[in-house]
Amino acid sequence: MKAQILDINGNKTKEITTNLFEEPIREDIIFKIIEATRIWQPYSNDPWAAMYRSASGRIRHKRHSWKVSYGHGMSRVPRKIMWRRGTQFSWVGAIIPSVKGGRRAHPPKNKLNLKKINKKEMKKALLSALTYSSSLEELKKKYASLKNKKIDVKLPFIIDEKILSLKTKDFLESLNKILGDLKDVAIQKKSVRAGRGKSRGRRYKKNAGLLFVIGKNEKKDINGIDVIRTDKLRVSDLAAGGARLTMFTENAIKDLEKSLIENVRKK
Repeated sequence: MKAQILDINGNKTKEITTNLFEEPIREDIIFKIIEATRIWQPYSNDPWAAMYRSASGRIRHKRHSWKVSYGHGMSRVPRKIMWRRGTQFSWVGAIIPSVKGGRRAHPPKNKLNLKKINKKEMKKALLSALTYSSSLEELKKKYASLKNKKIDVKLPFIIDEKILSLKTKDFLESLNKILGDLKDVAIQKKSVRAGRGKSRGRRYKKNAGLLFVIGKNEKKDINGIDVIRTDKLRVSDLAAGGARLTMFTENAIKDLEKSLIENVRKK
């Protein structure tokens, strides 16, 4: 397909041909990859839970011997000694779930729920996600404020690398000229969450905003916009929760074509 290269004022400077946005949209593969690569926070109990006993000594499991519970009318559970008087011991149950201070019966296991994904499938999902993010119809589904709005822009946005040298104020002014009707959803807005989430480590929430994809050798940092290099770009960056508003630099397109298109042709 042919794509326009825009300058910092949003005017067309030249046109390039790229195959990055021609992959058919496969939402099933996209969401499969997103789910498989999602980072789950592992949590579990202490593996040594209930094993740190203040009293010492383990009960022996045999008969007619010293320091045993068999034949004394005691249940056969792990015990610890609270006191002893000669050959007389005072035992209390320990370690197992059914006793005081014991470990949990079925605690969560410290395992990450990650699935392996084929390399070809991952590349197909990334190419499909690029097409997905360049679809205006899919973009309207993600951003609620755009649903009933008539938008006159051509996606994808590919910008000349000169925009990276602009200062924050000039960069934002340039962004407004380039995005046109989409400028209202470009900057992330942070607000205080309603409800109990405020006291559970989720005090603030923010919208997705614009994703700015730059080349692997380029640098840019700006508040309110997620900036990511091509070598770090993932399917979830482009399509988590729907098609995300995305802007590319010209070098980013070249890098993605090298890694996703040219490598596939060589194989």
